[in-house]
Amino acid sequence: MTANRAFRVAATSARVVTGALVAAACVAGTVLAISASLPTIAHEPAQADVTPLPGDAVLVCNGDFRALGRDPLNSLEMVSAASPRFTSGGTAGAPASTSITADDLVGAGEVRRLVGEVQDRTAPLIAGTESFALAEDDLFGFAAAPCRPASSESWLVGGTVETGAKDIVVLTNPGAVPSTVSLSVFGTVRASTSVIVPPDTQVSLPLSSIASGSEVPIVKVTATGSPVRAVLQSSLTRTLDPAGIDLQDAVAAPQRHPVIPGVQVLQAPADGSEMAVLRLMSPDADTEAVVTMRKVGDSTSTTQVPVTLAADQPTEISLASVPVGEYVVDIEAEAPVLAGIREQDGSGPQTDFAWLLPAPEFDDDVVVAIPDGPSPRLVFANDEDEDATVEVAVLGGESSSVTVPAGSSASFEVDPRTSYSLSTSGPVHASVRMTAAGALAGWPVWPEAGAQQTITVYP
Repeated sequence: MTANRAFRVAATSARVVTGALVAAACVAGTVLAISASLPTIAHEPAQADVTPLPGDAVLVCNGDFRALGRDPLNSLEMVSAASPRFTSGGTAGAPASTSITADDLVGAGEVRRLVGEVQDRTAPLIAGTESFALAEDDLFGFAAAPCRPASSESWLVGGTVETGAKDIVVLTNPGAVPSTVSLSVFGTVRASTSVIVPPDTQVSLPLSSIASGSEVPIVKVTATGSPVRAVLQSSLTRTLDPAGIDLQDAVAAPQRHPVIPGVQVLQAPADGSEMAVLRLMSPDADTEAVVTMRKVGDSTSTTQVPVTLAADQPTEISLASVPVGEYVVDIEAEAPVLAGIREQDGSGPQTDFAWLLPAPEFDDDVVVAIPDGPSPRLVFANDEDEDATVEVAVLGGESSSVTVPAGSSASFEVDPRTSYSLSTSGPVHASVRMTAAGALAGWPVWPEAGAQQTITVYP
C-alpha cells in the first residue's frame, strides 16, 4: 500500500467514525428533547373577582283568613273572617311594609309585602308572622304562618276535600308582571288547571274545585312570568260544629331526608279518631322509605316504620300506635319524597288541627318572628355527629344558648310577639310550635336566602 492510499483509508475511517458519533448524538438529543419539558408561551386572560350586589329581601304575608260559603246563594264567595295579628322584625330594624290587593275577597284587609332594603351591599335579615284565633259559628281554632318569599315552584302537601272541609289555595303575586300559575293535583284522581295572578294581587280558589274525588290530594304549584307565594288555608266542620283551622305553607321541593321537629301525638278520644297521620309521596319514582320517630330530648328511636311508595301516589300512614308525646320525625328515602304530618287534639267541637312540614337544615344566621299565640317554643333537631350550640337572641335584647346534642333534639321556650335571631355552631333543623287546648300551630324555621357568592368575570 502506498503512502497516498494509506492516507485515504485513514481519512475515510475517520469520517465514518465521526458520522457514527454525530448520528448517535442526534438520536440521544432527540430522545432527551422528547422527554424534556419544552418552553411554552402562555397569556393569562384578564379576569376580575366580583361579588354581585344582593337584592332587597322581600317576604309575602297571607292576609285575612277567608270564610267560604257563608252566603247560601253564592257558595263560592269568600269573605274576610278575621285580620291577622302581625309580628315582624329584622337585623336593620322593622322591615318596610307595602300592600297587595285582594280583589276576590269581600271586606279584605291588608295583604303585606315586607321589604328589607340593601344597605352597604348587605341585605338585612327580616321576618314576619301572622296568627289568628277564631271562635265563630263556622270557624274555630288557632292558625299561624310566617311571611315567606315567592317562588316559581312549590308543593301543597296537606289538603283535603273530605266532607266538612273547606280548603282554599291562596296565591299571591308580589311582582310587577302577571304570573300564569299551573296547579297539578296528584291523588286518586289526577287533575290540573291554570290561573292568571295579576301583579301586586292575591287570588284564591277552593281546593275542591280542582281536586274533587281525590282522597289524599297533593298540589304542585308552578308559576311562569313572576314567582308567587302559595299557601293552603284549611277549615273543618264536623256535623254542624267547627273543628279547627290551619294555614299551611308550601314545600319547596321533595327531599331524600325530610325532618319534622316538634310533632305532638295527643291522647286519642273514645271514638278512636286519628290524632296524628303522616302523608308521603314520591313524585319521581317508586321508592322505599323508613320513618323514625324519637321523643324530643332523646336519641334512641321510639318507633320505626318501613314504607313502600309508588310513584306519584300520595299515601297516608296512621301514627295511632305511637305513645303520647312530642317527637322528631325523621324520614330516610331512596328517592326524594314529600312529607307532612297532620296532628289534632280531638274529634269534636272546640278542637283544632295543624299540618307540620319538614324543616330544612341551616347553619347560617336566621331571624324568626313569633306571633301572638299560646305557649310558643322552638324545637331543634341535630342530625350531625357533633353537638350544636344555638344562640337565641331577642333582636336588640338578651340572648340565651341551647345545646342540641348530636343525634338528638331540644326545646326552648320563647315569647309571643317577639322577634329572635338564631346563630348556630353547626347545622340544625328547627320548627316553631304553639299549642294549647283547641289551639295548634307549627311551621318550619326556613334558612335565609343564600348570600351572593363571588364570581370570576373574564372581560
